[in-house]
Amino acid sequence: MRIYLTQHGEALAKDVDRERPLSEQGRADVQRLAEFLRDKEVRVEHIWHSGKTRAEQTAALLADAILPDGQPEARPGLGPNDLVEPLAYSLGTWSSDLALVGHLPFLRHLACLLLDSEPDPATLAFEPGSMACLERKAAGHWALLWMLRPEQLASEPPLSGSATGS
Repeated sequence: MRIYLTQHGEALAKDVDRERPLSEQGRADVQRLAEFLRDKEVRVEHIWHSGKTRAEQTAALLADAILPDGQPEARPGLGPNDLVEPLAYSLGTWSSDLALVGHLPFLRHLACLLLDSEPDPATLAFEPGSMACLERKAAGHWALLWMLRPEQLASEPPLSGSATGS
């Protein structure tokens, strides 16, 4: 099983828009990530997000590329300061690939718990629009397979407007 931990794309400041939707840059970063994942044929059975506007928009952009059936779902317990232990425990019973779209510090704490490491910001350098892929190995141990950040995809070719249907 693989879990794709995704920090929402860059959002507008709260003083610009209280709902904090994705900025133009945030949308572009997530679209590049989605296209990259589509090209690599990444597929998941579920995409869960925190329900916050920026996470919901990020999840929708990713869904066009990696969720062949269904829609992204808002799930409780994925907020920035929620406890990670309940989700980490439930992942032990899952067998299908899952993408989570959320916030810091939640994503970093979840990754560190699964990887059995300290919650140090340098362990996984999440930033808006980044994704880390963890895989559950034998005996329930997790390993970090890769991490992508927006600047790593900035040299990718421009996206076509029809790829996302927006």
